[in-house]
Amino acid sequence: MNPWGKISSLSKQETIDLQNQKLHQFINSYLYPFSPHYKRVFDENKINPKHIRTTHDLKHIPFTSKLDFVDTEQSKERFKDFVLQPTKEKIKQYWPVSRQVPLAVTSVFKGSEYVLDQLNKEFRPVFMTFTTGTTSRPIPFLYSTYDIQNLHTSGARMLNLFDIKITEQIVNTFPYAPHLAFWQVVYGGIASCALILSTGGGKVMGTEGNIAAIMKMRPSVILGVPSFVYHTLRVAKEKGYKMEFIKKVVLGASKVSIPFKLKVAEILEGLGATGVSIFGTYGFTESRCAWAECPTALDVSSGYHLYSDKEIFEVVDPKTGEAKKEGEDGELVYTSIDSRASVVIRYRTGDFVKGGITYEPCPHCKRRTPRISSDITRLSDVKDLQLSKIKGSLVNLNNFSACMSEVAAVDEWQVELRKKDNDPFEIDELIVCAALKPNADKKKAEEEIKEKMLQATEVAPNSIQFVSMDEIVKRLEIETANKEKRIVDNRPKV
Repeated sequence: MNPWGKISSLSKQETIDLQNQKLHQFINSYLYPFSPHYKRVFDENKINPKHIRTTHDLKHIPFTSKLDFVDTEQSKERFKDFVLQPTKEKIKQYWPVSRQVPLAVTSVFKGSEYVLDQLNKEFRPVFMTFTTGTTSRPIPFLYSTYDIQNLHTSGARMLNLFDIKITEQIVNTFPYAPHLAFWQVVYGGIASCALILSTGGGKVMGTEGNIAAIMKMRPSVILGVPSFVYHTLRVAKEKGYKMEFIKKVVLGASKVSIPFKLKVAEILEGLGATGVSIFGTYGFTESRCAWAECPTALDVSSGYHLYSDKEIFEVVDPKTGEAKKEGEDGELVYTSIDSRASVVIRYRTGDFVKGGITYEPCPHCKRRTPRISSDITRLSDVKDLQLSKIKGSLVNLNNFSACMSEVAAVDEWQVELRKKDNDPFEIDELIVCAALKPNADKKKAEEEIKEKMLQATEVAPNSIQFVSMDEIVKRLEIETANKEKRIVDNRPKV
């Protein structure tokens, strides 16, 4: 069975018509009646929910941002205001007759307890994940049983997109934690009837334990955080293992550049694996699902295939909030049209996408579902570096990853930002710490790092320090943290 159904074959107009219908129904039957936060937003801004009929009408609704979840002295546990909270009275008031009559009939034939149980499965929170912390503390996002089914659906669609067969075995090395990536894989495997071993990553089994699990299971598919997957494969190669059985690598929780894919492919070739497909994925806690690329050559990205029956993406100017046209750059804004428990609409992701969104059929897999470009940068990763006493330079930290992946001699690296003499009023310094491959020429590597970094970021490092692999792994916290400490900002706060 194709988990995409008809969704991936709809034309652009059919997709828009579906989203318009679901948006209007969702806002009027679920969001406005049951969400304390959005009812307040609509009422305060004098927005009639019945007037939100198309995706173009979204512009009348204020944006939601991470700041809306941060507790204040006046309002504690603000995340609860985003949880749908239906009552018997609200259902009677807001649900159409077409929804209320079936409930009444079911109550007559199966009893009121059965109806209550069904409503609990649809709305009552039973599971939660957390943001990884760009605010003062992690924010919980709750799932009902209905949302868990959506997690099954998105996971099954991703595995289908990767062309993973039911006979293939999978090792999931995402860290075991209340974070989206781990659970998306778990539920996707269950929905697809795929055999998955979830190791919990380096924090649970360590690098050696993960290698042992891979050698025992001999999976065709490896999933995990880019840095840990690369680290595990590199160590396996150093120890002389052969992993010719690996055919697909799926990476998530961090940006995956084409140079990094090529670097992973080089390691895999040394392990005896050939013709491997390497996929990037995109997701965020607030969406409670993830999206993926389809099979392509390693130097090409298909972009991330979206679920047009589950959400609406807008691309807006990050400064003005004005909508961008198809294919134009801008900030991604997310609206759910089929979720329960924690719900967000017009949520500013803080992610800047080059190439925006397209409704053209995918040239690789031929699916017609909308796609967003894989060239995504977190707006918070654009730092103002005071490199002189005169003025600062805006630097995209993601460019460090791209240029360092192109330096063949470098195995692992970290960039540290700090102040000269640790004085908060002094100029900034950029320090590169790197571990080189065996027998690499340090002088040539240093020259190449400086050249590529200057080309990619217009900033030259103040210092390049070469350290052992053990030291860089310790600095990056590859085996202990949920995400590696790739860019470390140690500048004192003024």
